[in-house]
Amino acid sequence: MVSPRAQQAVLCSVDTATVVITSLIAFAARGLLPFGDPIASANIFTATVAIGIVWVLGMAAFGVYAIRHVRAGATEYKRVITASATVAGAVGIICYLLDVDYPRGIFILWFALGTLGMVVSRFTRRQVMHRLHLRGHLQTPVLVAGADHHVDAIAGVLRRENWLGYRVAGAITREHLTETATGLPVLGNLDKLVDVIAEHRIDTVIFAEGSFNSPDEFRRLAWKLEDHDTQIIVVPTLTDVGSHRLDVRPLAGLPLVDVDRPQAIEAGRWIKRAFDIVGAGVLLVLASPILLATAIAIKLEDGGPVLFKQPRVGLKGEEFFCLKFRSMCTDAEAKLAELQAQNEGAGVLFKMTNDPRITKVGKFIRRFSIDELPQLWNAFRGDMSLVGPRPALPREVAQYDSDTMRRLDVRPGLTGLWQVSGRSNLSWEDTVRLDLYYVDNWSMTQDLMILAKTAKAVVGSDGAY
Repeated sequence: MVSPRAQQAVLCSVDTATVVITSLIAFAARGLLPFGDPIASANIFTATVAIGIVWVLGMAAFGVYAIRHVRAGATEYKRVITASATVAGAVGIICYLLDVDYPRGIFILWFALGTLGMVVSRFTRRQVMHRLHLRGHLQTPVLVAGADHHVDAIAGVLRRENWLGYRVAGAITREHLTETATGLPVLGNLDKLVDVIAEHRIDTVIFAEGSFNSPDEFRRLAWKLEDHDTQIIVVPTLTDVGSHRLDVRPLAGLPLVDVDRPQAIEAGRWIKRAFDIVGAGVLLVLASPILLATAIAIKLEDGGPVLFKQPRVGLKGEEFFCLKFRSMCTDAEAKLAELQAQNEGAGVLFKMTNDPRITKVGKFIRRFSIDELPQLWNAFRGDMSLVGPRPALPREVAQYDSDTMRRLDVRPGLTGLWQVSGRSNLSWEDTVRLDLYYVDNWSMTQDLMILAKTAKAVVGSDGAY
């Protein structure tokens, strides 16, 4: 595995190259803007070099090169944008105060293109790393410490989400075991932690529940690792709480964590509804040729109705008619009872890989989720949202327990967190967990990321049937 310092050096080098390349582009394209001022200063080269150095240093000051944020999440992108905007503002103010005549066209183009370039380079790097991790390359060896059942839970998540690049090398437990319940080898106890790390070249230690009994014990464990280049991760007792709802606030030596309230109410505010109206309207216009072609193909195949209207349960349990392009034969509902014994779905969902009710056109439009495009009209009307839990059938809702009913506290969506986390391949329990996480931790940033991942998943037709 590449060392953290080497990774930081690579990130900094890429950013420096981006700053240099975009500066050249900005100089070449400055005339495209209506206020492309001529270059009047003889010191323009010196000023440009100075601004570039300040920009990269500003990135470092804002923690952009912290390795802990490069695997997943939006923190890395947010810091790049915040750092670039702050440096641009500071440079603009300094130029004004010192009466430095720096061309506005170059300045605006440079920071706009440079910021975009840094975000794109990080996104590209992350996608490449995820693909390498999935193939077993550049894995980070991880040691999980704690009670054996907690260790197995953490190890199970890391194995399932192997795109993160963590390879669980073994466990450290208080119990005298040779392996955990799932067969994970126990490499020693907490007293031998440093020796195990050195022997197996561990880069990261994850402390789960049961790894220490008191804050003093954890502090001593951290002392033992002080001289080792090992990342320490502590799994809190809080689960399924988004990082944007957490705020660490030290008080009298205690690292108190402020937890913001669940965000279901915020998900119903005007900003999400306005985004749905604008987004669904634009997508309906852009998708109109596909909508027309699909409608014609369905009609020509068997002469049946183009649209399939099905009652679904929406916000606060209100029913509405969910629209889809018909992808099954006209008597599909009547044949459902005959196929229940072959149900491959989990929980209350019915799923079948080779459902005989699906038509030829239906197989194609399902593969690329074209059958769900009419739901853009549901989102425009307000029955649904672009992002949210999938709309459930009334018979499915009738089987919900009290926790699962929480899914109905926000509008159902065309896509959601579980669709971009495996789609049909997830268990019912994981589906509910991800939907509840979305409801409790809603944010506009998360919605945008889900939409971006949905486009990728649809193109690859991963898990769809």
